[in-house]
Amino acid sequence: MKKMKEKDKRVLVGVSGGIDSTAACLMLQEQGYEVIGLTLQVWGEAPAEAPEMAKKLGIEHYIVDERDVFQKTVIASFVEEYMSGKTPNPCVMCNPLFKFRVLKEWADKLGCQWIATGHYIKLEEVKGKYYLEIGEDEQKDQSYFLWRLDQEVLQRTLFPLASFHKTEVRKYLQTHGFEKKSKGGESMEVCFIKSDYREFLKEQRPDLDKVVGTGLFVNKSGEQLGEHKGFPYYTIGQRKGLGIALGEPAYVLKLNPEKNTVMLGSQEDLITSYMITELPKVVDREEFLNCKNLSVRIRYRSKPIPCSVFFLEDDRLLVHFKTPASAVTPGQSAVFYDGKRVIGGAVIDFQKGVHWIVEQLISQGKISI
Repeated sequence: MKKMKEKDKRVLVGVSGGIDSTAACLMLQEQGYEVIGLTLQVWGEAPAEAPEMAKKLGIEHYIVDERDVFQKTVIASFVEEYMSGKTPNPCVMCNPLFKFRVLKEWADKLGCQWIATGHYIKLEEVKGKYYLEIGEDEQKDQSYFLWRLDQEVLQRTLFPLASFHKTEVRKYLQTHGFEKKSKGGESMEVCFIKSDYREFLKEQRPDLDKVVGTGLFVNKSGEQLGEHKGFPYYTIGQRKGLGIALGEPAYVLKLNPEKNTVMLGSQEDLITSYMITELPKVVDREEFLNCKNLSVRIRYRSKPIPCSVFFLEDDRLLVHFKTPASAVTPGQSAVFYDGKRVIGGAVIDFQKGVHWIVEQLISQGKISI
């Protein structure tokens, strides 16, 4: 528990009314904080659970409607990414641009020193810099989605659930008068998608099928294998739902938006030792480049892969996997760890020319295999 002065006792908590945010509010109250709740409305109707929870806890509660801006930024980007052949991760964009931005702005308005959320993640200060770390419950770890948060946000953020497992949080709510809530289900990973992203794309772009149209499945040699519904409906590594029978398992290897082709191949064809990422954001560049224990997670819930990195002249990153990776997907995040500590992140770029870049760097003696 932080040693607090009177002015440091106010904390603004992002609340949905669900299990995690309710537990976070309760824990902070027990630690002596004056808790205020804020619900961010970015999609659909305002959640009814949040005001009910706030009333039961006896805390102030605010609802901030950001739906219009969210539609014009996160939703628009989500659709555009798929239309460009990428597979986006909207939560990674939403956290810095909406959730934590709004929390910080309203904390300032309401005179709150701290902001807090119900994420299962740890936060450590090392030599004046703040690092996210994988939480105690690694099955609920959310470090993958938070790598873009700035230092000025992290330095005033509290994560009450950092040292807890989900099962412990449920028991905690049971013993604090929230037995019904403790048995509730998990929230959706992407709040605005109810079932399948393909249906959502068509809702947002009713002219999608007309604009894109059907295209061709091809193999690595460019030979035609059959017809597909349109490249936005497929993602790298996809095996099921292709709508084509080739007599053996087939996986999506590559999308070509310009030609509207989807390349298919074997599972082995998805394996690679290198990838290119863009838009890198690291806590400390020197630390990042010299890390001896560097690993990277290329999708949520995947295991971090040992790696090394090299900054290209255009500030993109060339990542060398020390253990081959599979299904590197443009648009997804690449989150870098030193052990359990997040020391940086980037966005996976298109991989065109990656082997040529590797060969050039090796011939120049800048990297070694």
